[in-house]
Amino acid sequence: MRVRGTSKKETEKRKPIVTSRKGQNMAIIKRAITEDGSARLFVMNSTDIVRRSCEIHHTSKTTTALLGRTLTAASLMGTLLKDRDNSLTVQLRGDGPAGLVVCTSDYMGNVRGYVENPNAELPPNAQGKLDVGGAVGKGTQYVNKDLALGEPYIGVCPLVSGEVAEDITSYFANSEQTPTVCALGVRVNTENMCTAAGGYLLQLMPGAADTIIDRLEANIHVMNTVSKLIADGKTADDIIEMVFNGIPYTLFDEFTAEYRCNCDRNRYKNALVGLNDTDMEELVKAGTDIETSCRFCGAKYVFPLREILDARAEKKQKQDACES
Repeated sequence: MRVRGTSKKETEKRKPIVTSRKGQNMAIIKRAITEDGSARLFVMNSTDIVRRSCEIHHTSKTTTALLGRTLTAASLMGTLLKDRDNSLTVQLRGDGPAGLVVCTSDYMGNVRGYVENPNAELPPNAQGKLDVGGAVGKGTQYVNKDLALGEPYIGVCPLVSGEVAEDITSYFANSEQTPTVCALGVRVNTENMCTAAGGYLLQLMPGAADTIIDRLEANIHVMNTVSKLIADGKTADDIIEMVFNGIPYTLFDEFTAEYRCNCDRNRYKNALVGLNDTDMEELVKAGTDIETSCRFCGAKYVFPLREILDARAEKKQKQDACES
């Protein structure tokens, strides 16, 4: 393997933002490309991110696997975005007991998410594994890309299995016309805690030679599952070497990502100030402080009723002044 450093532009583009968590909740993402440019590979160990989601959402075994796979997929897909102000959201809308699954990533792969019914649980499937597909059920997958260009791009396709990886593969094939192999895995112990999680996206570029395709297929065929590889201590570098075994490649990028929510008090205050009159009247009748909670991170924000009423009055005054 030959490794080159990223260019100055690439380094600036994917420079991780330092946080206060001091290394906790961090995932390593690595990106590689074959030397002939025919295939590219994105790999991550998302164990810490998935563990953090377990702590926040108190998920069951099955929903831990479901949310963990979707967080990993969204994070990897986020790294395909071009600019810092871009974001990507994956939604799984199935008729299974887990309900709606939503995961949002930025272009660095920082990700947040939730599952509507985190306590949903099912018996193991016919293969004796967690029944993620059963928890999701039949339905539709949505991929929303906000490219800061006005109207977002929305890709819509039916869920193939609800197992997430197959659904992501289908999305790339049908909505982006990009041949893709998506592998995702989450291991959960008896305490419903994630012990290993990760995934990769392998994409073929236009003009990829049959010899390269055949070699990639042969390599993937003999590999263990991603969760087994990570549980056995394999790194992202190891997984890249396995997928690209026998194919010259270049490792062109490496950076960190984390479970990160961007909610704040002002955002929720603005939402309350913008409520319609009917909803506001209901809050006034209750006559108590207004408590809001973020679905992504669980943060709670409490607002005295008078604070919201005063802010609404101030907003109306400004609107009236502009119209006069």
